[in-house]
Amino acid sequence: MKYFNITVIALGLIIAIVLFKYEPMYKVSISGEELGYIQNKEAFEESCKKAATSDITKNIDNIDLKEIPEYELKLVDRALKTSEKELAENLKDNVVITYKYYEIALNDRVVNSVNTIEEAEELINSLKEENKEELDLNIIEKYTNNLEEVNTNEIEIAKTESIEKVKEIKAQIAEEERINSMPSINGIKLAYTPISGTITSRYGVSSSIRSSTHTGLDIAAPQGTSIKAVSEGTVTCASYNGAYGNLVKIDHGNGIETWYAHTSKMYVTVGQKVEAGEVIAAVGSTGNSTGPHLHLEIRINGEHVNPQNYLYK
Repeated sequence: MKYFNITVIALGLIIAIVLFKYEPMYKVSISGEELGYIQNKEAFEESCKKAATSDITKNIDNIDLKEIPEYELKLVDRALKTSEKELAENLKDNVVITYKYYEIALNDRVVNSVNTIEEAEELINSLKEENKEELDLNIIEKYTNNLEEVNTNEIEIAKTESIEKVKEIKAQIAEEERINSMPSINGIKLAYTPISGTITSRYGVSSSIRSSTHTGLDIAAPQGTSIKAVSEGTVTCASYNGAYGNLVKIDHGNGIETWYAHTSKMYVTVGQKVEAGEVIAAVGSTGNSTGPHLHLEIRINGEHVNPQNYLYK
């Protein structure tokens, strides 16, 4: 019994000495790489998340660790200097932050972005009060892991900006509807009429100033009026061409070509790509002409057709 008591005392003394020199801590590793030691796993992971979000004050929806650290409980020399705060700071790149924000859309087109659902609802109510007509406005909840994608505005700024943005979107929609209503030839959309003016000579008519029937449509307009391309394409001619005067030809593909004659100025060159509605020339009276007008021809596979089958109806 005496020897048992001595053994217990000795064992207790050894434990006391060990605990005096060492303390239980968790070794932290990621992918097998030892990073340091901590005392509390849960508190450490929270510290990592706080370190990653210390400069972020809003839009945080969720915080996760990319890779869960491995923990191993060990007795560590108390003389070992450890800093959980420093270790958490070093591991903040191991944190994935999900941000949430709200887009306000008109007919599925983004008007603006705000931080909270309450601000989104306030912005929609403000826009409905501003516009007398019914607007198809809705709120879209957005998530991202990239803070740079969270381009939100404070509510008062969003209100001011959104008034103009709604006008812009409504104009875009109206323009798209106009273009959609325009005719097509062989799949080529004739999106624009080149000029506004008065038709002075129609396709197929005879005249003393021509050697054959009229191959296009004449539209009178003031000298210098801008002429637009009816559709996108490639300029194949931009030069003086006898009776046509200054002539611009555009190849739109699929065998469709448009000619713009008697121009006073040509703003394009051969080989240039032009967009539908782009200004390509100015109304003039060059060549065989009795006054400022545009002679417009539409050609299909090289043959001229009546432009009024498609435009200026």
